[in-house]
Amino acid sequence: MAIVSVWIEEGCITCDACEEILPEVFHVTDDTCFIKSEVRIDGGYDRNEAQAGLKPETIASFEDDILDAADGCPVDVIIVVEGGEAAAAEPEEASAPAAEAESAAPTAAAEPVEVAGDNIDELLSAGDRDLAILFGSQSGNSEGLAAKFAKQAADYGLNGAVHDMDGFDFASLSSMKRVLIICSTWGEGEMPDNAEELWQTATKAAAGSLSGVHFSVCALGDTSYEFFCESGKDWDEQFEKLGATRLVDRVDCDVDYDGPAAAWALDALAAVAAVDGAGVYHEEMVEAVKAHAAGDAGGADGEDGFSVPDITAAAVQAEISIFRYDPEAASTGSDTWVCAMPGHMSLLEALRIIKSTHDGSLSFRDGAADDPTTAICVNGRLVLPGTIRLDALAPTRDGVLSLRVDPLPGFEVIRDLVVDHWSMERRRESTNPWMVAATREGAATMQGAMGTMDPNVATALHSITDFSSAALLQASSDAVPHANGYLGPSVIASAWARRNDPRSSQDSVASIDAVLGSSNGIKAETDLASIRRQNGSGVVISEALLDAKTHVLEQDGFNGRHGKHVWWYAWTLKSSGKVNDTVLYRQVLGPIGLLGNLTSGVTARMVAGFTRTGGDMFYDMLAMVAPPAGFGKMPRQFNSSVENHHEVVAIFNELDGRF
Repeated sequence: MAIVSVWIEEGCITCDACEEILPEVFHVTDDTCFIKSEVRIDGGYDRNEAQAGLKPETIASFEDDILDAADGCPVDVIIVVEGGEAAAAEPEEASAPAAEAESAAPTAAAEPVEVAGDNIDELLSAGDRDLAILFGSQSGNSEGLAAKFAKQAADYGLNGAVHDMDGFDFASLSSMKRVLIICSTWGEGEMPDNAEELWQTATKAAAGSLSGVHFSVCALGDTSYEFFCESGKDWDEQFEKLGATRLVDRVDCDVDYDGPAAAWALDALAAVAAVDGAGVYHEEMVEAVKAHAAGDAGGADGEDGFSVPDITAAAVQAEISIFRYDPEAASTGSDTWVCAMPGHMSLLEALRIIKSTHDGSLSFRDGAADDPTTAICVNGRLVLPGTIRLDALAPTRDGVLSLRVDPLPGFEVIRDLVVDHWSMERRRESTNPWMVAATREGAATMQGAMGTMDPNVATALHSITDFSSAALLQASSDAVPHANGYLGPSVIASAWARRNDPRSSQDSVASIDAVLGSSNGIKAETDLASIRRQNGSGVVISEALLDAKTHVLEQDGFNGRHGKHVWWYAWTLKSSGKVNDTVLYRQVLGPIGLLGNLTSGVTARMVAGFTRTGGDMFYDMLAMVAPPAGFGKMPRQFNSSVENHHEVVAIFNELDGRF
């Protein structure tokens, strides 16, 4: 009987018995035992879970030793498959072709797929088409990208599988032909929690153990930290040390990672797709793969099982009114164009078409689709024009799409839609945004001493500043256009995150507190609802700004009747959307005012038990318990909707000079 295949099952206790008997085939590490890649037909380096055959010359030279090693394994995890029992009984001339066929079969499997000419369909469908996407994530961003790119892999003829680094078997990597890594960095260049154990295993792996793997790395980080994208850089370097082949250079993404990561995915997916079923890379086919993926008319499966529809839309009649500004005459107005445009066209593309075909003098800040400075106001909505379709901006009525395009509020207009961001930059510079760190405790790691940070704190700090465009956030405040000195929400949010960073020194914290508590700090923000309404991170940032305002009020001693009542009034007013005359009365006069007006006005009505409108004494929760009301003391005298909330709040701010 001849040996057909050898592999090692789970449960190896790394006793060195197999390596002592046959070091030419077996290699033992601290964690397990491996079949050496040079003796396997497929050239892989793992526990031989694929059960690939050994090279004929290896079997011929070490057949008896292999059997001895299997017999000597104390836990019986070395599996030897034997075959060819009938070969000895066959005539010699018949056994020779059989032996040739047996040895030729695995050799043929290792040959590269023929992809000459235009045979790209064969490349994208034949043989092993698995793609492993590993993610290391602290806050979920890397995991989200991994899931997104795994779906896109289908367009490239790949079977994308997402793997959490936590609990992933490093030994299985050697049998994989295609691997993409998406990893974030937190703290002082540290691995995410779910990647640390796998990283420690990778640093102990033998050189050449990933010789058959083709890979690329997408690193997420924050340029405000010293060790920018350090974890991704570490994985990139370690894979290269272990013999893996880098197909696309690593990309290092800042907090606005969507655009760079998407661009990396286009190149990385096409490159790994050009690796055929035998693990051979066809560089000349990469562009053909990209063209094939871009021209695929089929939908991609969504998370809910439905197919993503084609985004191509029919042409619609568009009426676009654009703000115009003549700096020489200092005059403003609007020009309106009526034209037919495809509904799936982005607004930025529409502006380009108008400029090139109708009015060459039209000025707007042109840039990439996700350029955070290319921001405008459309029908009162703050958007990045390159990332939003025409038919998503306004409903179509009678077959016509009406859009009013204005510059961002609160900025100086240079020409037409172009605004000057320098005012925001100067305010940011005035807050001294750089990091002033304090000495703190660290942890001893294999990479040396590193500072530590609680994961929840790191996630919270990142979320505060995780907004796509500082200009959009700045313009979302109702106070910015009316308060020239106000620092603005984007500057305040960044300062608040730095103030809560445990690495900041006490002097730095004190300096930031002084900025936040100044007349141009967070107290100048009159209404957070306009920020909360913004898409994406608006809710998180508005809550952070509310925390900052509470902190400043406490620092300034606004814990008494005036400070807290006025502050809570602003919040209650916005929550209810109504203003009540009893609220106004009590806020202005307080308990002394109530006693002094026992015989007239609101107090008399409250004591007598009737209301001006004849309504119930205790009308609703706002009248009974909601701050700043007193329990059971506030009948609803009148109620009217409040449109300009910031104006009402500004009046109350005047009640005390410290606001």
